[in-house]
Amino acid sequence: MSKFIEANEKIANGVVEGYKKIENGVVNSYKKIEDGVVGSYKKIEDKFVDTFLTHEGETAEDAKKRITKRNSAK
Repeated sequence: MSKFIEANEKIANGVVEGYKKIENGVVNSYKKIEDGVVGSYKKIEDKFVDTFLTHEGETAEDAKKRITKRNSAK
């Protein structure tokens, strides 16, 4: 193999490795942001359900199930 081909392969491998590192960093950052947003939304949702939609002695989870069941029956 010529030196030109070897050098070209090294460059190509370096570019691919660099791209994969950037890709993994972006994906991991996105997942962290997504987890934070979803977690915050669930906290807000639970608080809303607990405050406005639960019946006496009913947990927020029970209220969600009741509402889901009622909506799916329509």
